[in-house]
Amino acid sequence: VQLQASGGGLVQAGGSLRLSCKASGLHFAINTIAWYRQAPGTQRELVATISSGGGIDYADSVKGRFTISRDNARRTMYLQMNDLKPEDTAVYYCKVQSTWGQGTLVTVSS
Repeated sequence: VQLQASGGGLVQAGGSLRLSCKASGLHFAINTIAWYRQAPGTQRELVATISSGGGIDYADSVKGRFTISRDNARRTMYLQMNDLKPEDTAVYYCKVQSTWGQGTLVTVSS
């Protein structure tokens, strides 16, 4: 199983980014997928999940601003991040089963 994340970068507060994570080596459609993030000096935290049936859950800190989605045909998961805040600065990781992507850095300047 491999996960390849992309889409991070530097953005000003209030801006948007879309993260992508392409999976290989597993039956993507039947798995719950998730995005996590880890800011410097903090523990990795769950940002959003989406089940195989489409059930979605978000951390309170991102509700109304972030949207998780999946394209099973492309074996790809997405995290649309709007109205970004400096506190969203972190390395973002995708996760499927017990496999983590390599992380992509999101930096939000004030």
